[in-house]
Amino acid sequence: MEKFTRDPATERTDTLVWGKNPVTELLKSDGAVDTVYLTDSIPQPVAGYYTALAKECGAVVKRVPANKLQKMCGTAEHQGVVARAAEVEYAALDDLFAAAAAKNEPPFFVLCDGVEDPHNLGAIVRSAYLCGAHGVVIPKRGGVGVTGTVMKSSAGAAARLPIARVPNLAQAIRTIKERNVFVYCADLGGAPLSQTDLSGAVALVLGSEGAGPGALTRKLCDAAVTLEMAPGQSTGVDSYNVSVAAGILCYDVLRCRTRK
Repeated sequence: MEKFTRDPATERTDTLVWGKNPVTELLKSDGAVDTVYLTDSIPQPVAGYYTALAKECGAVVKRVPANKLQKMCGTAEHQGVVARAAEVEYAALDDLFAAAAAKNEPPFFVLCDGVEDPHNLGAIVRSAYLCGAHGVVIPKRGGVGVTGTVMKSSAGAAARLPIARVPNLAQAIRTIKERNVFVYCADLGGAPLSQTDLSGAVALVLGSEGAGPGALTRKLCDAAVTLEMAPGQSTGVDSYNVSVAAGILCYDVLRCRTRK
């Protein structure tokens, strides 16, 4: 997978798009969007509309003064709405299997179901890369894409590890299972990690920061795994941060593989 090992600077370029209609069309397309900037004086209904569109395509929203947008665009005709479109080279699901085959290793994938914080996604990609995963799968809708923040948080790993952005995560799980990969869902109520064998062809599914994996995702997975916690901790803190959980689980896969 040589195309994923180039310098991060050659993997993506940014293009500013401004004006209500152009930004709306960009957000409704399948193009990758890094950040949407809204003036801090824009009416709340308008801000809510663009915030919803941005969330759907995985973009980050920032409220800024109007003069900052004018400096960014070089014009006052931005109408209070600017988007930074990112040209990101996503992989296909087959590319992830090809990466495993090229190394003569059983597939090891990490799937993100609705991870919305770009810092979390970047950290997940970084852990996946360092622990030998062959790729990460994210949804086109309902989760953050590969933005500049993701790239920075991953320490460049997002430019080196194949990342597939799929229209239907459930179908991706079905396809992975059909190719004899055992799919584990990180979820409360699953078997403790200490009693789970993550060796062999494996895929780890991590849910959103607030709700965890979706109901259909849980149903499709072959099994669930839970990270143990020390007893007697205060209530209200009942789970690990998703990127921390990813790091622990990915490292356990690495441990299983290096031990064998």
